Amino acid sequence: MGDHSRRDILKTSLGLAAGVALTPLQHTSIAMADTASSPSTAAEIVQAIRDKKITAVSVVQAAIERAEKLKDLNALIFLNKDAALSAARDVDSGKITGPLAGLPIVVKDNINTKDMPTTGGTPALQNARPKNNAPSLQKLIDAGAIVIGKANMHELAFGITSTNLSPFAGPVKNPYDTTRIPGGSSGGTAVAIAAGIVTCGLGTDTGGSTRVPAALTGIVGLRPSVGNGGARRRYNDDHAVVPISHTRDTVGPMGKTVADVALLDSVITGTVMAAAEDLSGKRFGVPPSMWSGLDKSLQDVVDAARKKLTDAGAVLVYKDIDGLFDLNAKLSFPIALHEPIEDIPAYLKASGIEAITLADIAAKIASPDVKGAFGAITADAFGKAYPDAIGTLRPQLQKLYESYFRDNNLDAILLPTTIAPAPAIDTAKGSGEVSINGGKPMPTFDTMIRNTDPGSNAGIPGLSLFAGMTASGLPVGLEIDGPVGSDTTLLGLGLSMEKLFGDAPPPKV
Repeated sequence: MGDHSRRDILKTSLGLAAGVALTPLQHTSIAMADTASSPSTAAEIVQAIRDKKITAVSVVQAAIERAEKLKDLNALIFLNKDAALSAARDVDSGKITGPLAGLPIVVKDNINTKDMPTTGGTPALQNARPKNNAPSLQKLIDAGAIVIGKANMHELAFGITSTNLSPFAGPVKNPYDTTRIPGGSSGGTAVAIAAGIVTCGLGTDTGGSTRVPAALTGIVGLRPSVGNGGARRRYNDDHAVVPISHTRDTVGPMGKTVADVALLDSVITGTVMAAAEDLSGKRFGVPPSMWSGLDKSLQDVVDAARKKLTDAGAVLVYKDIDGLFDLNAKLSFPIALHEPIEDIPAYLKASGIEAITLADIAAKIASPDVKGAFGAITADAFGKAYPDAIGTLRPQLQKLYESYFRDNNLDAILLPTTIAPAPAIDTAKGSGEVSINGGKPMPTFDTMIRNTDPGSNAGIPGLSLFAGMTASGLPVGLEIDGPVGSDTTLLGLGLSMEKLFGDAPPPKV
């Protein structure tokens, strides 16, 4: 696609070609500073800068000040203050232009940035500087987005709590209750958005790492299509993200609203931004197994959201995906704990940081849960199981999903993103245990990714959006999954669902 046609598409996606009606924007509302009002969207911020109602410098300065004020949340590992303000001045002077010109974003610290360290949240990579930006990030920068910092994360992305015990990182705290996790592994990006530092940013997703933190912090997270790679992979960031699994990993946009996520997706893919889909007559699969065993406080919220969908005319198809969890359990760890053996060295070589080895990384891991996972990796505990997992079991899982969509004539699958709201932070292990409805404590990792992991292994897209708040004031997420390549449809459905569910109230931080 030529530069001119790509620029026209992005302008259309933003509504810039036809113009956008804006509400007046105040300086403090841009960074969602201490106000009770709803935050401005990314598109509104960009348009206001373009119309010179505000300056890029004021927007970026507000984001930096908010980040500094809320530093105890540990949302960011690296604050790119001077470079971000310099870029903002270049936007205001007209030196930097583009459909995202002046928009502040944060980027998860396992996504390569050539002008900032890319640490993966782990000591061995604390000073690592890759030679290039990740391709998905580069497209946002080329469009004028300004990276104000690198977001904290679960160490090496091997977990869903973001309780990072590396001395330069620290546990990320949920802004709705700072004694609780924000989810992970993209917890820092989620918290930066939920707490009003920025409206959107980038995370990564291997087994739920954009969607779980989105659900627990009241924002939106997209896992794009991966399929079997190649043309079916929506974002191509090969060897540009500190990896877990080339089969499962993907960069994913996160935002305060579905529109924010759809905007970033349109820029990254060079396609027209998704439009809202009419929910009337849309068919959603509701697998009973994914709706079972829910924490009561969460179930009340997702049941209410489900009723809103039926009231809007959506058709809910109560049909299970037979054998899904059993099949997924057989292939998940063999893929995720074998592929790093080759993928991490390949990443280090491609990023120009070959002086650091897989052994170096493993030796310096700070978080006990991650150290345990790397013990299995370095011993290749799943080496013998890997060929069957990747060659036989994963194709079976993909066919199971394909037949479920086809046989039931579904537009999407509807599921609670997590089966419980955010559990307490466990600084002893990094990932502790959670009890559902007062029952026997279960591993937090396995419990919180129960519903997100199967779709990850199948390579299908998933979108988590805000569904409501528990009685105790914790956000709850609802997810829609679709066939490979249905990302734009999912975003369109999400735009309409968001109108039914509303936005999360701002946290009191």
